[in-house]
Amino acid sequence: MSEVSAIKDIETIKLVSLLLKKRYGQQMADVWDLGLNLALRISDLLSIQFSHISGNRLTVRESKTGKQATILLNPKAMDIINRIRLDNPYHLYVFQSHRSRYSLNKTPRPLTRRAVSKAFKEIGDELGLSLGTHSMRKTRGFHLYNATNDLARVMKMLRHSSEAHTLRYIGMTQQDVDTDFRELVL
Repeated sequence: MSEVSAIKDIETIKLVSLLLKKRYGQQMADVWDLGLNLALRISDLLSIQFSHISGNRLTVRESKTGKQATILLNPKAMDIINRIRLDNPYHLYVFQSHRSRYSLNKTPRPLTRRAVSKAFKEIGDELGLSLGTHSMRKTRGFHLYNATNDLARVMKMLRHSSEAHTLRYIGMTQQDVDTDFRELVL
């Protein structure tokens, strides 16, 4: 598995969403857009059930860490979820696989990580980006850090326990640190 990166350009973020919708449909674009707004790992994002949402809050137990995450849903996230719920009133999962509806007596399942990964990789290849399922989470972290310069805040949002891991995760490199030293003269 190759290393994926945060997308640093806002227009490119929008372009990824547009291309996902055009090539793979609204559901895949919604995975991207909601993933950017929730900063969850892909396994947790795909496992969200409508029952995990109460008002404007999502409560989910992270599969990797076992930590419980309670996330305030911003207006964009709420719009996406409400539209999906309205279009699919009988779905259990926010990102329910459409294959389930063609299989009688089959338990509903969410989209697979593999399907999402494949779609993201193909769009990334088309744009010359290293795009994958972690790109959404890394992108949110990167942009929060750029907006606030508050590493502790980014760590809390991503539920990381190490500053070094968070800096590496959001793509802060030695070159970025060198630039800061060169450009910030007191």
